[in-house]
Amino acid sequence: PGMFETLETNIDERGVATVTLNRPEKHNALSGQMIEELTTLAQDLASDDTVRVVVLTGAGKSFCAGGDLGWMQDQMATDPASRAAEAKKLAVMLGTLNTLPKPVIAKVQGAAFGGGVGMMCVVDKAICVDTAQFGLTETKLGLVPATIGPYVAARLGPQTREFFMSSARFGANTALRIGLAAEAVPADALDTAVERSVLPYLA
Repeated sequence: PGMFETLETNIDERGVATVTLNRPEKHNALSGQMIEELTTLAQDLASDDTVRVVVLTGAGKSFCAGGDLGWMQDQMATDPASRAAEAKKLAVMLGTLNTLPKPVIAKVQGAAFGGGVGMMCVVDKAICVDTAQFGLTETKLGLVPATIGPYVAARLGPQTREFFMSSARFGANTALRIGLAAEAVPADALDTAVERSVLPYLA
């Protein structure tokens, strides 16, 4: 577990693996490195028989602010083939989480934008703090949220278009209404809510 720079992993004696996105100073934005590390870690957890449940969370104030701007700017400066390869890395990472053969619960302790919303859509259940803000903000940058699109559409259904096109921010109540989050709780109740969701998988 100690081999990742952008992630922290802790597996307790019950088989609950807590994966923490650990770039708090960057609001846990998805860099190329973090995407690759998440893919590797998800594959490791999938094949680890001692792991029964995965909890995905973030360090600091934000859950995940989406794609790292530096990473995205680097892609804009390269050729289409390189851009496609990087986009495919994100697609593979989301696909690996989406198909992980263990229950995955997102413990969304802060804001989630863009790819952070995408990650909430590939887990089995997302529990967020009631103060969290969300948004599919890519269109503000002139980007189409294509890589996360299928997962978001699968979760949000016919409402997807509204949130993709507007890139408006929304709060926890809306996240609940559209099915992005299963529960929204005060910050001091988040651990308890996540634990309550983990327990049935350990029975």
